[in-house]
Amino acid sequence: KKKNINNNKNEVTPDEAELCYPHLGNSSCRRIVRSHSVSVLLHIILSSISVLTVTLNLLVIISISHFRKLHTPTNFLLLSLAVSDFSVGFVWVFMIFLIDGCWFLGAGWCVFRTVFSYISTAASIGTVVLISVDRYVVVCDPMHYQTKVTKNRANICIVLCWVGSTVFHTVMLKDNIEYPEMIKHTFCLNKA
Repeated sequence: KKKNINNNKNEVTPDEAELCYPHLGNSSCRRIVRSHSVSVLLHIILSSISVLTVTLNLLVIISISHFRKLHTPTNFLLLSLAVSDFSVGFVWVFMIFLIDGCWFLGAGWCVFRTVFSYISTAASIGTVVLISVDRYVVVCDPMHYQTKVTKNRANICIVLCWVGSTVFHTVMLKDNIEYPEMIKHTFCLNKA
């Protein structure tokens, strides 16, 4: 038997249904096809992770910022870690948009998500290193801790960590920032 071919241009073929942008043809990315229950479960899990991360880190940020008694060098380092983890939780919102494999927010938002996630992750790692150094000084030289680790020195280290992360990743991703449509290594490749 011959297949009935319908020439109606409004109908979508099964191959086109899996494309993010059917009007682009083969140059479009493919949509990840999942069952409805799996898709809903992924949305719930990723949304929960994002909301929990953002909310709990926001509580830490507000607590340390508001109460003067918590203004210690160690707590400033924890504040920096909470800010960077808050940023990572915020980036998870963009990951929810990528569940089906299609990026609909455009090249500019793709670059923002990419650069922001790299900077916040690097700042988080840098802050963990600073906390480790702080704890090392407390354990190995407790008598001189108050003179070696001051609020000003902690704040300078935090600023250097964030500025270093920002400068490094801005330079590394310079081409992506200047030419967002030429993104080669991000999750939203060919999806804008």
